[in-house]
Amino acid sequence: MGWKDNKCGSCEENEDPISDINKSGESGSYNEHLHCISPETDDNSLHQSASLGDSAVTTDHDKTEEGPKEKSDEENEEEGHLVYHIGLVMKDRYEVVSSLGAGAFGKVVECIDREKGEHVAVKIVRNIDCFREVAKSEIKVLEEINSLDDDNRFACVRMLDWFEHQGHICIVFELLGISIYEFLQQNKYLPFNVEQIRLMAFQIFRAVSFLHRNKLTHTDLKPENILFVSSDYDLEYNDNTKSQKKRLRSLDVKVVDFGTATFDHQHHESLVSTRHYRAPEVILDLGWNQSCDVWSLGCVLMEFYLGRIIFQTHNSIEHLAMMEKVLGPIPPHLLKQTRKQHYVRNERLNWDEQSSSNDYVKKHCQPLKQCMWRRNEEERQLFDLLGCMLEYDVCKRITLEEALWHPFFAPMRTPMKQRS
Repeated sequence: MGWKDNKCGSCEENEDPISDINKSGESGSYNEHLHCISPETDDNSLHQSASLGDSAVTTDHDKTEEGPKEKSDEENEEEGHLVYHIGLVMKDRYEVVSSLGAGAFGKVVECIDREKGEHVAVKIVRNIDCFREVAKSEIKVLEEINSLDDDNRFACVRMLDWFEHQGHICIVFELLGISIYEFLQQNKYLPFNVEQIRLMAFQIFRAVSFLHRNKLTHTDLKPENILFVSSDYDLEYNDNTKSQKKRLRSLDVKVVDFGTATFDHQHHESLVSTRHYRAPEVILDLGWNQSCDVWSLGCVLMEFYLGRIIFQTHNSIEHLAMMEKVLGPIPPHLLKQTRKQHYVRNERLNWDEQSSSNDYVKKHCQPLKQCMWRRNEEERQLFDLLGCMLEYDVCKRITLEEALWHPFFAPMRTPMKQRS
């Protein structure tokens, strides 16, 4: 199937605190990668949420989320949040003009940079040690990205500044539009067409390939962590459905949230990625490398195409069963190597096909090629690329460098040559 023949806390095998946490319902440019800890979350999973940045999220696209309730100043102070007000000036430079969102790690506000007269987004991290450590790690990654891409050729969010305010680490970003997830949500989960997917995927693949070339793995790629540069849109009316849909004026995007980005030489936590975008080698505890980003992006592209999550589950064994329904059996040599031997029986996935869970899997999953709406050439190329990305064996999984040369992206390469 492929083109070629590679912080803190812990969690129990049957629990998944990284994905089973509710998403903030507020809207705003930076809100989609800000998440709230649920009341059931214990201190250990809170610590893990910090080490895993903003990956602590349930991405249930079929449910309506409620925004977080306002807390008193005393509660905010106790939990390490900065209590701020509109008009607050930080570093004698950044004036708060509005709130963009709040999450486990802290808050994001829109500010006016008084020195430059520009609007920016400022991420105010909670004054708690584990969150501060993640923020320091993110700053190092963002500084490296700025240094390696000083002319801003790749679609990674730019860090403009960072500082401390009353014990809180504050990171200043360029102000972007809404996330792809929020746009799908606002647009009633209408899928993108193939041309739109190609335009967005080409930018995302170049950005993440740039990270990979510089020995970085993002580890938390998902629609919440891909933002449109601009949220401007036009309304289109569909005579057939008698409904309106939003059409963005620009499909320029940027990858955000480098809180869990990991350099090749750094310690690799055993559990990474938000549940629905987690690669099989991570679930099977086989170790992971940059190819886990490729798997996540395969899931993201399927979501663009279908308008829904391809692997909608919160249970690891069910997740693997869904993969098998879509992609075929997991290779026996991977099951043999896994440390999670309770997932295996007779060299096969230990899955009860007579269970109600299997009925759920059969209802929500079908073989990859059967997901194709049309059988034209560009869709065949897209699904060929997806098959190369959603490859169980990391040794056979396509790299993003190779993916950029896949025939699916040929229309993108031709204009690029003409420009150069």
